[in-house]
Amino acid sequence: MPEYYEFQLPGKILSGDGALEHIPHELEGLGSRRPLLLSDEGLVKAGAVDLVKGAVAQGGGAFAAEFCRIPADSSILVVNEIAALYRETGCDGLVAVGGGSVIDTAKGVRMVLAQGSGDLLQNAGCEVLPRGEQAPFVAVPTTSGTGSEATLVAVVANPAAHVKMEFISYYLLPDAAVLDPRMTATLPPRITASTGMDTLCHAIEAASCLQRNPVSDAFAEKAIGLVSSNLMRAVEKGGDRAARLAMANASLLAGAAFSNSMVGLVHAIGHALGGVCRLAHGDAMNILLPTVMEYNLEKCEARYGELLLPLAGPTEYASTPAPQRAKTAICRVRALQAALNEACGLPMTLSATGKVRREDFEAVAQRALNDGAMIVNPRQADLKNVLELLERVW
Repeated sequence: MPEYYEFQLPGKILSGDGALEHIPHELEGLGSRRPLLLSDEGLVKAGAVDLVKGAVAQGGGAFAAEFCRIPADSSILVVNEIAALYRETGCDGLVAVGGGSVIDTAKGVRMVLAQGSGDLLQNAGCEVLPRGEQAPFVAVPTTSGTGSEATLVAVVANPAAHVKMEFISYYLLPDAAVLDPRMTATLPPRITASTGMDTLCHAIEAASCLQRNPVSDAFAEKAIGLVSSNLMRAVEKGGDRAARLAMANASLLAGAAFSNSMVGLVHAIGHALGGVCRLAHGDAMNILLPTVMEYNLEKCEARYGELLLPLAGPTEYASTPAPQRAKTAICRVRALQAALNEACGLPMTLSATGKVRREDFEAVAQRALNDGAMIVNPRQADLKNVLELLERVW
């Protein structure tokens, strides 16, 4: 039990078949009658945007304007453009349909609007800014990985400075998160696997980092159990709505957990691999997770032993001697990693990605050491340690 902690619960959660059809009622309750629809071109082509528009129309609602060309790595320029469109068209709410980039963009737009500015850069230090006049905000995630619909964080690129800016504030959370299995039913197996391991990593790091607390533990442990029981089914049988809904809930729970406790060394190195080598975030999490757990074992043996329960279930937990539970938990993660590799080719090593070169290791390690997630990792790491970990997962 920490001496002091804070926990911000997600907004209202609408989860299940038909959750989309509840959006008009939520918007009405929030006072939004002219919402702005945000999404990306891929989701337009996939039909996900039309699903949401149809659900809103069925409830007698309509969107006053649309911006459905948010890029995979959104930027402050896109945020500022959308904020201007919102004002020009007289919108009074936001509905974001997409993955982390779309939802983080919506968070950025909401910040700009709340502070009465025209440029997201003016919102630097947003964690200390006043709440402002918040636009109603509904998030409809289309992946089960980032958990952005339940986090206090928005990541938006600054092209001029060649960096990704991280904004953190209790005022970033959407008013409602809509988890409908129709929104992830067509995700390819490879993306399902990668985003699912991102969720598992969020949960395990949230449950073992230095800032964990009783509430984040509860969220994280439930997320671990849902991933362990449902990720393979979602990968192998994409149309399994129960598995898809379970993974959507796992993503939200893990997002809420790490948003209130933090992550650790897996994310510090993963962020660096993404920045230096453009390695997909979920792929990096999958490759690094069990190896970093082994690195942390001397500090986390008791905690990892407890996590065997949601990872493997009560029977295996009870039959495993207490001194062996931590290593068995890591073996469970490795077994899932191997099963996903066999099922859809999810890479298990950096060399298998084709994105990373050994000569990049020094730059990756230097950047990882400056990542905020490093601070709360249970075991300290220096340059030599990070380089050794990179070699181990090569």
